[in-house]
Amino acid sequence: MKAGYLECERRWTFWLLIFVAGWYGAYTFALRGGVFCNAQTANVVLLAMALGRRQWLSAAYLLLPISAYLFGSFLSEWMGKGIKRLDLVRWDTLLVALEMAMVVFLALMPASWPDQICQVTLNFTCAMQFNTYRQMEGVPAATTFVTNHIRQIGANLAKLTRHPEDRALRRRVKAHTSLLLCFTAGAVISTVACGAFSYVSLLGALIPLAAVLTRLIHADLFGERGQLDLVPGGH
Repeated sequence: MKAGYLECERRWTFWLLIFVAGWYGAYTFALRGGVFCNAQTANVVLLAMALGRRQWLSAAYLLLPISAYLFGSFLSEWMGKGIKRLDLVRWDTLLVALEMAMVVFLALMPASWPDQICQVTLNFTCAMQFNTYRQMEGVPAATTFVTNHIRQIGANLAKLTRHPEDRALRRRVKAHTSLLLCFTAGAVISTVACGAFSYVSLLGALIPLAAVLTRLIHADLFGERGQLDLVPGGH
């Protein structure tokens, strides 16, 4: 464990996970219904608009992704405590393994199946990941969307103009900028892959996920074996 941080809090873990999130965003927008499944703000706005227009069926439909996201957050919190008591691996590690299984299922799912299956599944998965990975080496961060990272870059740059000597501010700007760039890179590569390989392009996300899973398992079984009771930052 380097500098007091667990493997699940390390920069490279967050970089790869948010790279995958960018891949998901481009994939669902390009091939699975023209939506983004990494967060729920847009769905809540659409729900409110449907209610305002008295489009009850549309409103009921929008409750599906929102409920999936809500349940994903609930389940990750509940299962995280249960996995910890088993003293085998961290929930953070198990979640990545489950996410890889989900990627295989969605990539090989027949194109004729409703896009909503992919959308709701990713809503659920992203919610669990967002609730599980909360701090990157002491910096509060998200691995599924970049709105807050953009805000943090702007806010901390403003503070740096007043305190240019503050190394902590520079560190935060670098951290949030790196996450924004990784997300963008994932979306760019996913877009190219979608054009070349269509639905099975989602399998490309297995490469960074496998790298994360390998390092996390190694940490759980060896490097951090006696530290499974430690709580990652932000929890």
